[in-house]
Amino acid sequence: MARCELTGKSPVVKNLVSHSNIKTKSIAMPNIQKKRIYSSVLDESVTLKVATTTLKTMEHTGGFDKYILNQPTQVLSKRASAVQSRIRRKITKAKKEA
Repeated sequence: MARCELTGKSPVVKNLVSHSNIKTKSIAMPNIQKKRIYSSVLDESVTLKVATTTLKTMEHTGGFDKYILNQPTQVLSKRASAVQSRIRRKITKAKKEA
């Protein structure tokens, strides 16, 4: 199943209710895209499966680095949490050098 690696968004089961009140199950799939996202801290691109709404939120927040640092680790996938820890290590290393 398609799942956003940054937010954990996944398909949702919902009911379509007709005028005669008949409930029909349907699935709402999130718009998941495989994207290369540039990290300015790491100075490289990272490939992740991300929902398009997450991309919009990321731009609104102030970029990929700021967004992924504010995300809780439990929500992130293994690859995304590895990127998050790499960014944190690089930031702390830069602070120690300065």
